Amino acid sequence: MAIPSDWQLTRPLTPEHWQAYYQLRWQVLRAPWQQPKGSEQDELEPQAWHLMLTDGGGAVQAVGRLHQLADKTGQIRYMAVAESARGKGAGARILRELELQAICLGLQVLYLNARQDAVGFYQKQGYQLAGNAEPMFGIAHRRMAKQLCLAGSPTDFQRWQQQLADTWRQTIPLSQYMQIHISGFDGYQLSCSAPLAPNINLHHTMFAGSIYTLATLTGWGMLYLQLQALGLQGAQVLARADIRYLRPVASAPEARCQLLQCTGDLAALALGKKVRQRISVGIYCQQQRCAEFTGDYVILPELSPEN
Repeated sequence: MAIPSDWQLTRPLTPEHWQAYYQLRWQVLRAPWQQPKGSEQDELEPQAWHLMLTDGGGAVQAVGRLHQLADKTGQIRYMAVAESARGKGAGARILRELELQAICLGLQVLYLNARQDAVGFYQKQGYQLAGNAEPMFGIAHRRMAKQLCLAGSPTDFQRWQQQLADTWRQTIPLSQYMQIHISGFDGYQLSCSAPLAPNINLHHTMFAGSIYTLATLTGWGMLYLQLQALGLQGAQVLARADIRYLRPVASAPEARCQLLQCTGDLAALALGKKVRQRISVGIYCQQQRCAEFTGDYVILPELSPEN
């Protein structure tokens, strides 16, 4: 099931909004454990970023909150979804928007404390276990974290970007023919472009195969940059991919891939294990989203000489 088209994301602005926002928090997160009203709030409410998802009738169906912990870190709290909205992606939608806001604030890492029965949901959203958290109402919680930006300096980013460009030029001749180049990388997002002329079809728009290749290499590139940041090496292989062409590309496109759109822990590669990551890439033309790509990449550990 998907979120109905008339549901809207908004910040609570009016007294009525705030009342409904806190009511859902209390109803889902406190009432089942006989906690009093008011226990669903804390001293950080005034400085936090609040978000809610309302249905076509204005009823609040999901809520969540983001607050800053330190200079570059933040925490997600009070994620709650009404029973009638569960299974529709409401929680994922709230979480995604809070993550985007965290990026706008320049945060690099997000933390949250998840009940044991919610750990699987957050793992699907790219969060990794980071230890145990304090129990609440006798319920075990796990500390989880998500990296929004690669660890490194601007100098590192520039060096890795050049290494990626050199790798494409030396090992993937098609990237040269298509004239694919890296238009930006800041640790949060990799952007890649290609001119229309060498990739044009008989309709004077971009050839579908070129769009697919641009998206594939951008996802591959973001994976490569992650490995550089982690000090890891491996053979990157695209195992499976899906793409949706939304509208023709009539001028030079840009492929964009954010780190938060990469799901799958790469750490086991250091132990000589094969790892996987699912990566999403958007293709944009004149600020319109023209294609959506999702690829499942496999990274194979490099064998040592004695093997």
